Amino acid sequence: MTKGTKYLILLLLLAAPHFLMGQGREAGDYDYDKEVLFGINKNFNGGLIGGLYLKIGSRITENTFQFFSLEMANVKNPKEARYSTILGNSFIYGKSNYLYSIRPQYGRELILFKKAPQKGVQVSVLSAIGPSFGIIAPYYIEYATSNSESTRVQYDPEVHQSLSYILGPGHLFEGLGESQLAIGANVKAALSFEFGVFKSNVTGLELGYELEGFTKEIPLMPTTENRQIFQSAYFTLFYGFRK
Repeated sequence: MTKGTKYLILLLLLAAPHFLMGQGREAGDYDYDKEVLFGINKNFNGGLIGGLYLKIGSRITENTFQFFSLEMANVKNPKEARYSTILGNSFIYGKSNYLYSIRPQYGRELILFKKAPQKGVQVSVLSAIGPSFGIIAPYYIEYATSNSESTRVQYDPEVHQSLSYILGPGHLFEGLGESQLAIGANVKAALSFEFGVFKSNVTGLELGYELEGFTKEIPLMPTTENRQIFQSAYFTLFYGFRK
């Protein structure tokens, strides 16, 4: 598949809910009108758990919904790798900053296949867009300054050149008060597969693609190529309530 074909498929997926939403008829017999979903995200730019997800949706027509969502994700450089220290700790060599992305979004969802009450699978296609607020927080390491002393500082490739002197990472959220803000925008497109045996709640899986860009380059790892545009495939496991 050529690169141009891939972009065409992506654009069609992004546009599908907006072109098709007008084709649904007015509903009076649909199973639910509102939903609140919570999820855990895994993406190619994140760790074991890439982020958290909240979605609040309401019905427009029988087959279309609008929703507001909030994502909070930890964005990583693809070249990040963990190393073990002589103390048994692990750290990311070369990493200088974290990037925590907060993404409020507005989107539309089109139901392709409905789930019958208490059985079956519901399949939907959705797209969303919104601003991105990136929190650039320093990545701290514990670095040996002598045989008996160490200090916790932000990693600096000009200073901390000896891998064997790094004893581990800093404390959780250390240096968060020194964070900087990056402004950007994001867009995503996805397929949603919903399961469950009760009408009042839902369990499901969302598979999709997300593109995010900031107004400046984010220096996650100073010694490698850094970016201001990030793209990633992702999946989200979610659970929620409907009425």
